[in-house]
Amino acid sequence: MLQPQNKHTETFISTGIPGLDAILAGGLTKDRLYLLEGDPGAGKTTMALQFLVEGARLGEPVLYITLAENEVELRAVARSHGFVMDGISVQEIIPAESVLDPDEQYTVFHPSEVELGETNRRILSYIDQLNPTRVVLDSLSELQLLAGSALRYRRHVLALKQYFAKRACTALFLDDRTAVSGDQQVRSIAHGVISLQHAESGYGAERRILRVLKYRGIDYRRGPHDYIIQRGGVVAYPRIVPSESRERLAQEQVSSGRAELDTLLGGGIEAGSSTLISGPPGTGKSSLAAQFVKTATEQGHMAAMFVFEESLNTLLNRADGIGMDLRTPLAKGLLKVHQINPAELSPGQFSHLVCQVADEGARVVVIDSLNGYMNAMPEARFLITHLREVLTYLGQRGVLTFLVGVQQGVIGPMGSSVDVSYLADNVLLLRYYEAFGAVHKALSVFKKRGSAHETTLRSFQVTRQGIQVGPVLAGFRGILTGVPTPEGKAGGEAAHG
Repeated sequence: MLQPQNKHTETFISTGIPGLDAILAGGLTKDRLYLLEGDPGAGKTTMALQFLVEGARLGEPVLYITLAENEVELRAVARSHGFVMDGISVQEIIPAESVLDPDEQYTVFHPSEVELGETNRRILSYIDQLNPTRVVLDSLSELQLLAGSALRYRRHVLALKQYFAKRACTALFLDDRTAVSGDQQVRSIAHGVISLQHAESGYGAERRILRVLKYRGIDYRRGPHDYIIQRGGVVAYPRIVPSESRERLAQEQVSSGRAELDTLLGGGIEAGSSTLISGPPGTGKSSLAAQFVKTATEQGHMAAMFVFEESLNTLLNRADGIGMDLRTPLAKGLLKVHQINPAELSPGQFSHLVCQVADEGARVVVIDSLNGYMNAMPEARFLITHLREVLTYLGQRGVLTFLVGVQQGVIGPMGSSVDVSYLADNVLLLRYYEAFGAVHKALSVFKKRGSAHETTLRSFQVTRQGIQVGPVLAGFRGILTGVPTPEGKAGGEAAHG
């Protein structure tokens, strides 16, 4: 039954794939032909099934035409993801076993002259019978081999495009790129092209990347987007574009809950700002960040912590040891702790998790640590870009963000594998220093964009009662070298304070 093709570009249908509609700026323009390409194992069949499941859920007649896998294999894939296949018609166009018989081989006619025509006849017959609104054709590689020549292949695909358009049908063609590498025939014909890629990792899970190479008339979200295949199907993580969701927020200072620390900070830290807490291992960086989490949850605000090195049990036990009760807000739902496995997480997935807690109302976010975050990135040169986008997104929502950075060394010159201090609005520096036969800790504010702050160095301790910010270390010279020189009696008192 012929129907007029949709003439508008704003009439969208959902792909049924979480995150992909956002990348496509609303979904797929109805009644068009789309190409989904990728190497074997990239997830094309899973995405195609999600596309049809969504149509069946809406009560649309949908059709899956397979030229490679049989119906049993397809339904097994669907069951593995928990898809309901009710309302989805699957039609096989697969060579029969008789082709293995030498007596059945063609001698006068080339296979392309016989099999391509028969394949076309069966495809059109199935579509005429069902009159579907969504069709998946899997895969183009089989048609390309049957066509025999580029000209015949292109004309064949173009004819199919016109055929689907006259029936007000949205068609999704799959291409595993196994027939002819680098073929551009269908890309030029299709209304939109979605490409799936694998990025090999030296260790851990591979990174999967989705790109929209073409989408006529639509201002889609460009660039690479991470996606994963899990039980339930493919999930795409749109690349963060902070400029798309700018908000004007009144800047207010957030108290740490410790008077001496607030004094050092000039009253507190501004909401919506990012703070880098840097220092060598063991100086109390995580405890300092946890102080702001504790204060926020005590005031009834939500907070989130993303930990790379510690387990949840270790984090809670360490907090108990310094008098910080994180178990209560965790039980109440005011605190969310995400234990991150760098080997299994893609950058886009991590960014999505962080931004999601902000959308859910978190006022304080802690990323502990930057070193673990960097290890989660397959390509370190993109770390700064990803981090800047995340910090901007959080800042526009008034989230107070803390980044824990571990410096190499204990006393003397410090180094770091990544320098993001210029990205952070505030930089707090923790240092060890030796004095009077003991090792002490010092805290200072090296950078603060939101307001004035003390430029002094204060003693810092982590005790059973929590963090303690002591008096100004006025009696020392050269604390940042790690081996300061005391200047009079005041220095000795400060060292023991």
